[in-house]
Amino acid sequence: MQYVELTAVIAVLQLLFFGAMTGKARRESGLKAPAMTGHKTFERMYRVQVNTLEVIVVLLPCLFIAAKYWPQPLVAGLGIIYIIGRFAYWRGYISSPEKRTIGFLLSIVPTILLAILAITGILISLIG
Repeated sequence: MQYVELTAVIAVLQLLFFGAMTGKARRESGLKAPAMTGHKTFERMYRVQVNTLEVIVVLLPCLFIAAKYWPQPLVAGLGIIYIIGRFAYWRGYISSPEKRTIGFLLSIVPTILLAILAITGILISLIG
């Protein structure tokens, strides 16, 4: 389970990193809280942070449930693809929002696959 746990912690640290980058973007933009609009770099970084938060809420429980039923390397591997995808999403979104698609797909597809693995594992366990 250590690989899955390590993957989960890295995903959480990545979210914290995006939060720090959002704070940095706010400081550099001169935008004062609670304003959320008015500077494109801040707005893009904030969207990366919020979108990552939206997806990690699905990722983490699916990661741990899937790990209960499927091989750790498979589950952790999907988690690592998610993390790589989030970095690609961040880099793409910051440079130009149109470039975020590949990163989004590299993070949402593994999340969906982990959800499918979790549900399948649960159902197989219930059926016997």
